[in-house]
Amino acid sequence: MTHRLAVLLCIAATSLGAQEPVPPPAAPPDSAPAESTPPPPPPSPEQQRFLDGLRTATRGIAQLKDGVSRVTRAEATRNPVAQRRAGRLLAGLCGSSRGFLRRGRPQMSPVVYEDSVQLKARRLVAQMDSVIKYTTICEDSAGATPNATAVALGKRMKTYDAALRDFRLAIGLPVKEDTSKSR
Repeated sequence: MTHRLAVLLCIAATSLGAQEPVPPPAAPPDSAPAESTPPPPPPSPEQQRFLDGLRTATRGIAQLKDGVSRVTRAEATRNPVAQRRAGRLLAGLCGSSRGFLRRGRPQMSPVVYEDSVQLKARRLVAQMDSVIKYTTICEDSAGATPNATAVALGKRMKTYDAALRDFRLAIGLPVKEDTSKSR
């Protein structure tokens, strides 16, 4: 009897020990202490308005990038029907993106920032104005000459992306590598 009781106690102790929570492994130390990299201060209401306008305009930028990538893929196929279709789509996307860009742009006043951040915001706004201005040309010419239009638009998009990256770094926002590279 004592032998059975000893086995039963041993099994009970093993199963109870298995149910105890295991402490989580220690987190690896960060390369910098948390105190040395404070989060950026919350934006003022005017700065939040700028960022909201940027968010709206970014929807138009995404449409343009989509149109440029479609023209690029159609060029690679050497199929004239696909190229014309991509050109007409780019023309339509230029028109619809202009609406998002024009809706977001008035909210983006660079004077809400100070010093070097204001310079980055001015550059971003200037590049956005350049893209907005080109969307009318894009809408008119993308159907007839899709490749040339996509190349010209791609150049403007690259300078816009560089200005956006610089602005995001200046205000302390994370910068993601663009996955939809334009020409």
